[in-house]
Amino acid sequence: MAAEPTVDSVLSALKELRDPSAAGSPMLVDAGRVRVATDGVNVRITIESGASDETRGAIEMAARDAVSKAFPGLSKLEVVFTAHTGSREITSEDPLPGVKNLVLVMAGKGGVGKSTVASNLTMALARNGMRVGLLDADIYGPSVPTMFGVGGRPYSVDGKRIEPLERFGVKLMSIGFLLEDPKQAIVWRGPMLHGALQQFLNDVNWGKLDYLILDLPPGTGDVALTLSQKTRATGAVIVTTPQEVALIDVYKAVSMCGKLNIPILGVVENESYFICDGCSKQHNIFGVGGGQKVAELANAPLLGQIPIDPSVRVWGDQGTPVVQAAPQSPVAASFQAIADAVVARVAAVNAERIGTLSISREGMPTRLPIIR
Repeated sequence: MAAEPTVDSVLSALKELRDPSAAGSPMLVDAGRVRVATDGVNVRITIESGASDETRGAIEMAARDAVSKAFPGLSKLEVVFTAHTGSREITSEDPLPGVKNLVLVMAGKGGVGKSTVASNLTMALARNGMRVGLLDADIYGPSVPTMFGVGGRPYSVDGKRIEPLERFGVKLMSIGFLLEDPKQAIVWRGPMLHGALQQFLNDVNWGKLDYLILDLPPGTGDVALTLSQKTRATGAVIVTTPQEVALIDVYKAVSMCGKLNIPILGVVENESYFICDGCSKQHNIFGVGGGQKVAELANAPLLGQIPIDPSVRVWGDQGTPVVQAAPQSPVAASFQAIADAVVARVAAVNAERIGTLSISREGMPTRLPIIR
């Protein structure tokens, strides 16, 4: 009987996979450009490559051949390509040196489904084989314990670093894990909140991650300021609903990103419309065009529109994001498309940042002297 595929065994089968279009034709696994997700029956391989369609076709064929030979009984083998996302700027003082990309999910307003978007974006990235963590930075109203169905307390192996909890392969941290009673109110002033967030950044053993998603609280106050001071975010995903009363506060979140020099990756319009079961007609309950207005103000793309779907609420209340619980559903596909768009935007933002770096030659001689 053939062994079931695991992440490590599939990566081992792909160890000779190369990208002939890149300098030196590097081994893709060794270069950290291959991610694997598997449930023991199905395998999804995500490959970072900027190769042409023809070269990607050759890479895909080689990947399929290697994995099919190693695991002949697979029900489904999927190979997808993404742009090479690169990494944010990481300084020597950064508290998250192993985190390649830090993505803030924010709204400036409560009640627009920001935590739902953050949870499902995280899960969609994880299902693509990415190493992902989710930090619930909403100290006063933590949602991650409920949405991921996680209880218990974090622990420390060495007495210095806190180990995050995990579910579905995602590393999780929330103030909700530290409360004796989930209904207990957190009554803290700004300095205590600042200290808790610093501890989540400095003292949690996040390890090596492709993405750390931060679910920010409503408003434009202490949390975003602390983050901008302590670490460099790759960018922010702005969440809104279509109606004007939501846009008023969301515009402020866009403005804050500008003041703090946080790139805006794009805008997600949540609760965009409702499809009636009886008539199959699209109903724009909260209006039309709000997400596009925010995107235009932010000079960023509208990453996607999420319909109103009761299954999102049902699965979230039961502790499993809908992307994990019902991955083939239309609403899960909407979240997955947004995750793919975020990956592409992260790649573009990182490439643009690197492209703007230049060396000043002012005061240098046009030719270097030859030492004999």
